[in-house]
Amino acid sequence: MDSGMYGKIEKAKRYTEERDRIAFQSFTADFKGANHDHHVKYADGIWECTCDYFTNHKICPHTMAMEMILDQMVQPIEGSEN
Repeated sequence: MDSGMYGKIEKAKRYTEERDRIAFQSFTADFKGANHDHHVKYADGIWECTCDYFTNHKICPHTMAMEMILDQMVQPIEGSEN
């Protein structure tokens, strides 16, 4: 490994502790639910999930969990506790 890489690794470690530097614009994820797997999507501050609860309420445990995991790296779900 070249000597410049050591500094880059340290910088990357610092970034992992500075989550406010990161703001997701969009992504998709497969979520293994208790009963079924679901597809979660985030784009431009809007969440989507394939579960029935999300269809009726526009929020669900899967989207709330993703928001909590990504703490401050996505726009908060309107009406969520986080």
